[in-house]
Amino acid sequence: MQIKEIKEYAEVRAKARAYLCYIIGRNISDNIQNGDVATVLAKLEGLNDSIEKAEAIYALDGKGIQIIANISKDKKLKGMGKGSNRSDRAYFYKTIKEHRCVLTEPYPSDISNTMVVTASFPIYNESDNLLCLICVDISLANILRMVHPSSVDSFFGKLSKLAYTSFSVALAAVSLLLFVKGVDAFLHFGMDLGAINTNEIFKATILLTLSIAIFDLVKAIFEEEVLGKEKKEGAGEGHQTMIRFLGSIIIALSIEALMLVFKFALTDPGQLIYAVYLIASIALLIVGLSIYVKFNQKPSRRTSEIE
Repeated sequence: MQIKEIKEYAEVRAKARAYLCYIIGRNISDNIQNGDVATVLAKLEGLNDSIEKAEAIYALDGKGIQIIANISKDKKLKGMGKGSNRSDRAYFYKTIKEHRCVLTEPYPSDISNTMVVTASFPIYNESDNLLCLICVDISLANILRMVHPSSVDSFFGKLSKLAYTSFSVALAAVSLLLFVKGVDAFLHFGMDLGAINTNEIFKATILLTLSIAIFDLVKAIFEEEVLGKEKKEGAGEGHQTMIRFLGSIIIALSIEALMLVFKFALTDPGQLIYAVYLIASIALLIVGLSIYVKFNQKPSRRTSEIE
């Protein structure tokens, strides 16, 4: 299950509720004459055909007891549930309270172990007394496919994930090669400490630092764009790949600046000014990154509530 899908669902929930309630209402009237619940139940098979991606369809009485077995295309779910007490479910008491069709937040299914949502549609008699609730369970992925297809399995979405995966693998290979080259730069001296060349040590440090920066970039890209992991709260809406990559670059340059200070202090003090220039550039990068994070930062929930 991807956290990104839950966030996308929150954005399209109103549209999803309107769509599902419309489909249910089109197949089943929310008001029936003479309290004939059997007429309503007879239409559930047709409703199951109308909502092809439904996980299960069933009905509850006014006390929250399931009065028919599940209607489902899934053999594991079909024919189950009759007599179950669902009066403690959010969709039951929320429907009773709001007196209208509702759609729940995603929750884990007890049977399929996937994230699902439930649309609950109340049926009343001519005296406005509740007769039953028609419930439709549908997986989170399928509801997004129905009302927001580009978020789950559109061609562009799949192509984008494939492209980011390919770039991640290629960059990971570059990072590995830099690491190997960096390790080789000082290991080839063996145990002969007198043969160690300071310039080679600096070169190895540069290669290993670049390897770390690129690997951190790969990690950020893969987690955010391929795995769809949630961005850390407080980090803002700005692209996490940019923030983490710039952070890695700042760390890498800081190490380079420190090495230059020691190198020029030992070999050519007159060149120290160039290390100072590099340190000043790093400071500017830190200021720039701070401004970027500041202007892309979301207000905290507590601040929003106060306002």
